[in-house]
Amino acid sequence: MSQFTFSSESVSEGHPDKVCDYISDSVLDACFEQDPRSRVACETLVKSDHVVLAGEITTNAKLDFDKIVRQAVKEIGYTDATEPFCDTTLKLVSLITSQSNEISQGVTATTSQSGDQGAGDQGIMFGYASDESDELMPLPIVLAHKLTFGLAQDRKKGHVDFLRPDSKSQVSVAYDGNTPKGVTCVVVSTQHTPAADQKRITEYVREDLGPRVLGQWWNKDAQLFVNPTGSFIHGGPSADAGVTGRKIIVDSYGGWGRHGGGAFSGKDPSKVDRSSAYFCRYVARQVIGAGLAKKAEVQVAYAIGMAKPVSVKVDTFGTGDDDKAAKYVMDSFDFRPRAIIETLDLLRPIYRQTTNYGHFGRPGLPWETPVAVAAK
Repeated sequence: MSQFTFSSESVSEGHPDKVCDYISDSVLDACFEQDPRSRVACETLVKSDHVVLAGEITTNAKLDFDKIVRQAVKEIGYTDATEPFCDTTLKLVSLITSQSNEISQGVTATTSQSGDQGAGDQGIMFGYASDESDELMPLPIVLAHKLTFGLAQDRKKGHVDFLRPDSKSQVSVAYDGNTPKGVTCVVVSTQHTPAADQKRITEYVREDLGPRVLGQWWNKDAQLFVNPTGSFIHGGPSADAGVTGRKIIVDSYGGWGRHGGGAFSGKDPSKVDRSSAYFCRYVARQVIGAGLAKKAEVQVAYAIGMAKPVSVKVDTFGTGDDDKAAKYVMDSFDFRPRAIIETLDLLRPIYRQTTNYGHFGRPGLPWETPVAVAAK
């Protein structure tokens, strides 16, 4: 289709699933702060006044799970003791065991059948980049994240007094070919105090938040839906259950680029679900920066315990020469897990900063190394 509209959504750090992601990544970082060789697969479930930790962790770190969880919840903003879910009153259940020896022997270089650090699981991973935005990301997910991040910042800075941690956004962008032309619809749903009504919150989004955070892309004539049910007082884990890894499209490309299905949060980089997805994004950015395409997607697949991928594919969607781009990728980048970890320096506590508002398109992350993009 030469003309179409594409929509993407974002959720805030206070969304129940994102609360779980942040707790899981907080546990991962706590492990890496003491032991960079930690093996971590941490899952979290939240509901009402309970937090359940589950998964497999093998580490020399001394962990205080209770302290880690409560600090993460406090940082998100669930500090109201009158609500069921609160940092000071929540109840923690821990169901953590060590990593399976059979997985470990395939991942560890000295025991793997490949003689190198093997992939922590089989699977497929994708990375995507496009020159349609400064972030080299699809524009709809960039704008959706700007809205939820803006809501969080306004709440934490006291810019408005009625916002609460749980919120979502959705942005629809009209395209002509590969070129975004304008925003056609914005949806914002935000938890709020009982004192704020829909009219007040809508005015805040229309007159303040939207124009400020979307800048040139704010369209005062676009459809705008704010808290479309009428109110959103009860939210977060007090109202809804959350689980780690349920927002994989929000975490990646907003539905535009393909996704292999593996979640990111709570996993150390021996899990290629995370590290290889990051590396594929890194490589796709380099393809764009090298002027080989305007859009690029990189797919890689692994067998558990094996170091070399079983396949690597590059697609430029008609904006470049696929064969030339693929040769560049295969000649320039090493997709073995150990090489990925070394290239991106992943054995360090950097993961809490990735949890919210997208794992891609944000400066300061090692797979988002600046590239000089060829002129359009």
